[in-house]
Amino acid sequence: MPVHLVEHPIVQDILLKLRDAATTPDVFRSMSRRISLLLAAEATRDLPTRAATIRTPLAEAAGRELAAEVVIVPVLRAGLGMLDAVLDIVPRARVGHIGLQRDEVTAVASQYYAKFPHSLEDKVVFVVDPMLATGGSAVAALDLLRRQGARDIRLLCIVTAPEGVALVEAHHPDVRIYTPVIDRNLNAQKFIVPGLGDFGDRLFGTE
Repeated sequence: MPVHLVEHPIVQDILLKLRDAATTPDVFRSMSRRISLLLAAEATRDLPTRAATIRTPLAEAAGRELAAEVVIVPVLRAGLGMLDAVLDIVPRARVGHIGLQRDEVTAVASQYYAKFPHSLEDKVVFVVDPMLATGGSAVAALDLLRRQGARDIRLLCIVTAPEGVALVEAHHPDVRIYTPVIDRNLNAQKFIVPGLGDFGDRLFGTE
């Protein structure tokens, strides 16, 4: 499974601010949007295009336009912090949602909501989930999308753990992961170390 490490210096600078425990929710939301824009730009780099011609105020101009249909699927609730940024990159994209609740004791994810556009078979699907920790939620989301017919799926994460990357690789080896970092490990509570804490709590100020 290709893991695309996004090592752009601006991405790495934003990541450090997101990690900082002193970063307030308003700044955290702003930084989340900025880093998601850059991750989305990288993840859409190879989308198919087709030749097109338009007229400028002066003459005809040949160029290329996007030929892919895109669906963005945030994993609730933390994935909502990335959604608007990806829509800024692909404004014509459709949006699905997956609601997954992680058991705090077992770390097993259970689904409580799912809604997708029709006919995912010919779409490029971007799953946005900021934290890839155990990988359980990601695999559950990917399993669900496969059952809906999705074939080209890309996973955008702000922080990942080796355990989560390995689990996605074992279950969905053709799914590409775009992330700035693979952190050291998970702790006993299944949080990524050094990580940045609970992304959803920091995003919405519910710590």
